Amino acid sequence: MQTLRKYLQPYKKYVWLAPFFMLIETGAELLTPTLMTILIQQGVEAGNVSFIAQMGAIMIGVALFGIVGSIGCLIAAAKASQGTGADMRKAAFVKIQSFSFHNIDTFQTSSLITRLTNDITQIQMVIFMILHIMIRAPLLCFGSIFMAFKINGKMAGIFLLIISIVVVAIMGILKIALPRFRIVQERLDAVNTVMRECLAGIRVVKAFVRHSYEEEKFQKVNESYKTSSLNAFFVMMMAMPAMMLVLNCSIVAILWFGAKMTVGGSLFPEDIMALITYLMQMLMSMMMIGMIFMMISRSKVSIDRVLEILQTEVDLKDPVQAKQPEIQNGKVEYKNVSFRYDNGTGEPVLSHISFTANPGETVAILGKTGAGKSTLVNLMPRLYDVTEGEVLVDGVNVKDYSLTELRQKISPVLQETILFSGTIRENIKWGRALATDEEMVAAAKAAKAHDFIMSFPEGYDTPLGQKGVNVSGGQKQRISIARSLIRQSEILIFDDSTSAVDSLTEKQIWGAMAETHKGCTKFIIAQRISSVKDADKILVLKNGTIVAEGTHEELMEKSEDYQEIYASQMRKGEM
Repeated sequence: MQTLRKYLQPYKKYVWLAPFFMLIETGAELLTPTLMTILIQQGVEAGNVSFIAQMGAIMIGVALFGIVGSIGCLIAAAKASQGTGADMRKAAFVKIQSFSFHNIDTFQTSSLITRLTNDITQIQMVIFMILHIMIRAPLLCFGSIFMAFKINGKMAGIFLLIISIVVVAIMGILKIALPRFRIVQERLDAVNTVMRECLAGIRVVKAFVRHSYEEEKFQKVNESYKTSSLNAFFVMMMAMPAMMLVLNCSIVAILWFGAKMTVGGSLFPEDIMALITYLMQMLMSMMMIGMIFMMISRSKVSIDRVLEILQTEVDLKDPVQAKQPEIQNGKVEYKNVSFRYDNGTGEPVLSHISFTANPGETVAILGKTGAGKSTLVNLMPRLYDVTEGEVLVDGVNVKDYSLTELRQKISPVLQETILFSGTIRENIKWGRALATDEEMVAAAKAAKAHDFIMSFPEGYDTPLGQKGVNVSGGQKQRISIARSLIRQSEILIFDDSTSAVDSLTEKQIWGAMAETHKGCTKFIIAQRISSVKDADKILVLKNGTIVAEGTHEELMEKSEDYQEIYASQMRKGEM
C-alpha cells in the first residue's frame, strides 16, 4: 500500500474530492426515507396537499443534490484511478528498459505484458471502486444504523446482529478467494505465453501444418484458465445468494417484531417501512464492501506482480564515479574472464578467456552451437557482467564506464534480427536519430542494402510490417547491419548476422566495411570459415574455452579443431 500511495500522491486532490462528493450523495440517500416518513405522517395521513407538494419539491432537490455528488465522485475517482494506473504502467515500462539480460531472463515476456496490461487494469479498477464504493458503502451502512437507532433502538439491534453475520461471511470468503485469484493470474500468463508464441511463429505453424497441435495446446491452457477463473469467481458468486438470504430473513424479522411493537403502540407502520429501507441500504452497502474486499484480494495479487517489476534489483548499474579512457580507439582486452548464468550460480559457460583485439582489427569467433560465442561478445557492452576476470575497452574496465557511454562505443548486430514497425528510413536511423540522409545511404551501401531498398517503389520510405515481415531474412539482416553502422561506433559486433545472406553478398559486405569502417574494431561470429578467413585473428571456442587463436593460415597448420571445422565445411560444399 505504501507503493500505491506513492503513485496516488499526484492525484491527492481527486482522492479527497471523491469522498467529499460521495458524502453529498450518501447524505441525500440517507435523508430520503426520513423525508418519506415525514411526508406520509404529516402530508398523506393529514390530507395536507400543500405540505405534500412542499415535501415533494424538497425531495426532488435532495435527489438532484445527490446526483451532483454521484457524478462528481465518479469523475474524481476516474481521474485518480486512471492517472495512477498510467503512472504505474509508465514506471514499470521504464524499469523494464533498465533491466539487464539476466533480469529479463527472470520474467517471461508474456508475463511482463500481462503485468503491464491486465494486472495494472485490476489495480485501476480497485482504486476506482475504493474511491467510489468503499467510501459510499461504510457511510451508507453506519448512516443506516444511526437512522435505525433514531427510529427505534430495539429494532436497530437486529441491524447489529446482521452486520456481525455478514462480516464473518466476508472474512471466510476472502480467505478462500485470495489464493485462487493468484492462480488465475498465473494461468493467464500461460495463455498469453502460448498465444504469443503461436502468433509470432504463425508462418512456421502453417509451413509445418501444425494447426491442430497448436489448437490443442491453446485449448489446454485456455481450459485451465477458465477452470481456475470459475473456481475463483464461484466464491464471489456465492456471496450474492448468501446476502439475499440474510436480507430476506432480516425483513421477516423486522416485520415480525415490528408488527408486535405496532400493536403495542411503540412503533408506527411508516417506521417499519423506513426500517426496511434502511435495512436494505445497509445490506446493499455490506454487499458492496464484500465485493470491494474480494476485488482487493484479487488486486493484491496484481499489485504484488507489478511490484515484482518495480522492486527488482537491477544487477547492472552505473558506477558511482564513471571513468573516461585517455585514448578512445576501440581496443578490447579480455583478462581471465569466466561467466556463469543465474548471477554466477549456474553452470560455467565461459572459463578463463583471455585475448586482445587491437584497434581496427577484425576478430572472428568460431565454434559449435553452445560453445559460448554470443555470451562472449555480450559481456563487452555489459549485457551480462563477468563472473570472474575483467573486460577492458580502451584500457578501462567496462564496469567503470557509465552504461550509456559504454554502449555508445559498441554497435551490436544481435543474433535475432529485430526490425520495428515504420519505414526503412526510420529503422536505419533508429541507430542514430540525428544522422543525415547521406550518412544513412552510406551505411546502407556498406551493408549492401541500398540497391534492394531503391528497388522498392517508395525506396527508404517503404513501410515495414511488424518485425519486418514484408522483407526477406537476408534483407532484414542487411537493414539491421546498416542500423549498427550508422552509429559510427569504435567497436562493431556481428553475431551471426549474415546467416541469411548468400556468400557473395556476405563477402561484399565485409569488403565494403574494410574500406568504410577500417578504423573500427570488428568482432564477427560466423558459422562459415569462408566468412572469416580474412580476419586478423580467429578465436576457436570449445566448451567455453579458447582452444586455438591465430590467422586462418596459422590455424590450418596448428589447430586440429579448426582443421576439423574446415574439413567438415569442405565436404558440405560451404567453402
